[in-house]
Amino acid sequence: MNIGIRKWKLEDKTALAENLNNMKIMDNLRDGLPYPYTENDAEEFIKAMLSSDKDKTFAFAITADEKVIGSIGVFRCDNIHYRTAEMGYYIGEKYWGHGYTTSAVRQTCEYVFEHTDIIRIFAEPFAYNAASCRVLEKAGFVFEGILHSNAFKNGKIVDMKMYALVKQL
Repeated sequence: MNIGIRKWKLEDKTALAENLNNMKIMDNLRDGLPYPYTENDAEEFIKAMLSSDKDKTFAFAITADEKVIGSIGVFRCDNIHYRTAEMGYYIGEKYWGHGYTTSAVRQTCEYVFEHTDIIRIFAEPFAYNAASCRVLEKAGFVFEGILHSNAFKNGKIVDMKMYALVKQL
């Protein structure tokens, strides 16, 4: 399959809702997303991403042969960290385990490093999410440490891991 990233389109709302309306995915994302996740929720998200500050938010649909299979975003930090950004992503469950997310992470980092002054991209997956940690490692991110008792997810206090990719200057 040809894996790519592209800007969101409003007509992506159906595929976005279909992929995100899955508790196995929600269990690995930060809270705040509604469940069930509807097309209206997807449309609101897409509109927000399309109208966001283009210097702070880099949000893309992940596609396989032009079909939307997930979402990836890089979000610039502020103050003394304005050249650092946080990455988040997911793909639909039926696309897991094929290297598609790793490809999207690589493409997104290349885009951000080539088109912005950001020099560090980091991600903080839950420590129990071995697949996401593996994606980051395969994409060249370096494990920087464990963030102990860093989040409250699904009624439990959980650790997170810190990974980062630094632009080669």
